[in-house]
Parts: sequence; C-alpha cells; structure tokens
Amino acid sequence: MKLHADLSQRAVVHSAVLDWVPSPSPGVDRRMLERDGDEVARATSIVRYAAGSAFPTHVHGGGEEFMVLEGVFSDEHGYFPAGTYVRNPVGSAHAPKTAEGCTIFVKLRQMDPADQAQVRIDTHDGAWQASEVAGLFRMPLHEFGDERVWLTKMGPGCVAQAHDHPGGEEVLVLEGILDDDDGTYSKGTWLRLPPGSSHAPRTEEGCLLWVKQGHLA
Repeated sequence: MKLHADLSQRAVVHSAVLDWVPSPSPGVDRRMLERDGDEVARATSIVRYAAGSAFPTHVHGGGEEFMVLEGVFSDEHGYFPAGTYVRNPVGSAHAPKTAEGCTIFVKLRQMDPADQAQVRIDTHDGAWQASEVAGLFRMPLHEFGDERVWLTKMGPGCVAQAHDHPGGEEVLVLEGILDDDDGTYSKGTWLRLPPGSSHAPRTEEGCLLWVKQGHLA
C-alpha cells in the first residue's frame, strides 16, 4: 500500500474525516495518514484503542514514535496519559494495552538505528521556552542528528516569520487552528512540508502543534 508515500511531495490530511480501518488486533483501529507497505510499513497514523484492548508483543524493526492524544496508553514499561511523548528505538519491543481506551498519533519505521534513546516525556510537566516571535513558545522533545522534535504553542494573533525547511517539516495540530498562505488547518490536521519548502505560520485563535523537522531530506 502506498499513501502519501512520496516524501518529496506536500501532503495535508484532515484526520477527523477519515474512516477508521481495523488492524489485525480486535479493538485497535487506524486512520492512515501516510503509508509505504502493508502490515509491516513505514507509516504515520492515528490509532484508536478501545477500552480493554491490547496489541501483541512486537519488535520495533524501524523504531516507534508516538504522542498520546486521548486516554491512557500502557505497556509493561508504565502508564502514559494524554500529553505523553514516547520514542521506542530500533530493536525495542513491547506489548501495548489500555484499560480505559486511548488514541495516539504514531510513526513507525522512521527512526535512525543509531538513535537508541528511550524517551518518555509527560509534556504537562515540560518547560516552555520563549522564542524570538512574540506569543510563540516551544517545548523541545528530542534531537538527534538533523532531526528535531518539539511542541509549539502559538497565542491568539501570533504570526511567525517565514522560514525554509531544508530537511522538511511535519506538523500535527493538537489544539486550535493554524493558518499559512496555503490553507487553514484545524485540530487533527497532519501537514507534511517537503525538503526545500517554506511557509509563514500564523493563528487567529491560538494553537498547539507537534512539530518535527530535518528528517525528510
């Protein structure tokens, strides 16, 4: 299966309008944002676990990165409520489950094998750093090589400077509405900007974003 698999192309997906696609595990469904492969695939998805559901133990052949959007995700390593950012490096393994149900934004098989950091961050406890733009704050989550991941918080009326993406950029709108010259992106929208692109983000009402840069070159 190939879905938005050409990383040199811009992609915008309003995830809330997508159908849920069943996974091989009962109670675990997916909204596919990008995919290159079948069940074993380079993939970016919104995944919903029903209350009491579980996924069999599996090894992350290409690594796993996810953000808990709703509910509480758990595995043998702990409990991860909404707002938790997790990275499971290449070669790691776990058996996901949830008692109350949860929804996560997850990226599979997109990790540098040399990046062996195990990351678990409750962003509710994280520190926001002011930027050079009034009303714009960032919370760093991870950095390795050219890849950087953070949360961005933009206050109402915030206008960021136009900037280039030599290594590409991905954005998931977690709250509010983001705008740029090419469109308007509401909560749940996933945006991929290819290497060499540029944009000038702004917001009227404010927004919270998951942002990743430098990994698409």
